[in-house]
Amino acid sequence: MTEAVWKMIYLARRNPQLRAEDFPQAWREHSALGRQCTNVATRVKSVAQCSRVLAPAGLAGTDQSYDGVNLLVLSDRESAAAIWSDPETLAVMRPDEPRVFSTYVRHFSLVCREQVLHEQPRSEVVLHGFLRRRADLAADDFHLAWQAANPARALDQGPMGCAGRVVVNEVIDTPPPGYAFDVIVEWWFASVEEVAQAFGKHTVQDQLPDTLTGLLDVNGSVFLLTQVTHSRP
Repeated sequence: MTEAVWKMIYLARRNPQLRAEDFPQAWREHSALGRQCTNVATRVKSVAQCSRVLAPAGLAGTDQSYDGVNLLVLSDRESAAAIWSDPETLAVMRPDEPRVFSTYVRHFSLVCREQVLHEQPRSEVVLHGFLRRRADLAADDFHLAWQAANPARALDQGPMGCAGRVVVNEVIDTPPPGYAFDVIVEWWFASVEEVAQAFGKHTVQDQLPDTLTGLLDVNGSVFLLTQVTHSRP
């Protein structure tokens, strides 16, 4: 059996006093503080900070109210909880969070288990889908129906089939208020131009397969086109 890969993913809004153009640099500065925290270096295996692609080079149907997505691969599931109570993190990183973000990071972070559907090396542009189930579907029923819909095939069709790497992240722990998503999908593209060519004038929502949209609250889901602006290792 393949060992589970645990991730923390957050969907961030910037401090409104920061210009959108200045957010990636402020975020990099915040990330650099992690080098002072031994526990962070031990518990976080990799980081990909993905900042929103600014208009006009966007994609129809993607959200403009969020500013970035952070993809953190954890050393184990326990790290998702332990990192919040780490004294170094609380002393060094947490006080800097309001400078960069609209609120504290814990308030918009989700714990996930990763499944890679289409394996290729990471590129630079990521279309993220934060997907919310229909309100009348219980969580267990949704996940059973999701697997029955063969997402490995469904999410690799149409414009999304042009992505070199496709990753599904199942949300495990209870999400924070306002972030009630069930699945987070990553479609990795080589460039913004490749995304534009793949989708043309279509919205992201229009290109979702019917086998999945029947399970989703599409209007309550969030799609964000981003570019990697900082990563490690």
